Amino acid sequence: MRTSSEIETISKRASRAAGFTWGVSEEVGKCIKSLELYQISGLENLNDYLKQIKNVEPKGPKKIEHKNSLKEGNFCPIYTGVALMDASNRVMELKTLSIQSIDFPILLIPFLNRISYKIGKMIQVKFDEIEILLNLNNYISSNSDLRKKILKSTERLTINVIENEDTFDANVWDSLYKLSSETFVEESESYHHY
Repeated sequence: MRTSSEIETISKRASRAAGFTWGVSEEVGKCIKSLELYQISGLENLNDYLKQIKNVEPKGPKKIEHKNSLKEGNFCPIYTGVALMDASNRVMELKTLSIQSIDFPILLIPFLNRISYKIGKMIQVKFDEIEILLNLNNYISSNSDLRKKILKSTERLTINVIENEDTFDANVWDSLYKLSSETFVEESESYHHY
């Protein structure tokens, strides 16, 4: 069994050999390691994607908008992931955005999971019949088994930032607050100087 460090290193080196900069390749290594830790087939998707772009110039979004599309071809999941991470405040501001025609969308998941942590909000991702919930880079839940899943492209991927909401009733909060107030110490006007 390969270690996380080996997975990160081989992913980083393969990405660099495919033409990505060392900085972007570092991000790829971290993301593939993350996918594999979640038992999502990161290495298989990366391997197939790097073979697909061997003689092609991959493209990412120039600016993050509500609707992101190219005149021709598909978005690169790596350049798209890096662009989204760089514009994480914009992602939070937009709340909902779509990406038309993206290759190997599973490779985008760890980038979005890191954005979830960065902005402090859960993110819901949808493509094809797959729905994924990303929670602050702590867990990934999906309505589909992503182990051994290779998805070469999707026509539309949507990203929704989920606003944080209390999961409890206001009455429960009030009751616990009242109970906790019994621990408050009254202020005293006398101060002791030592």
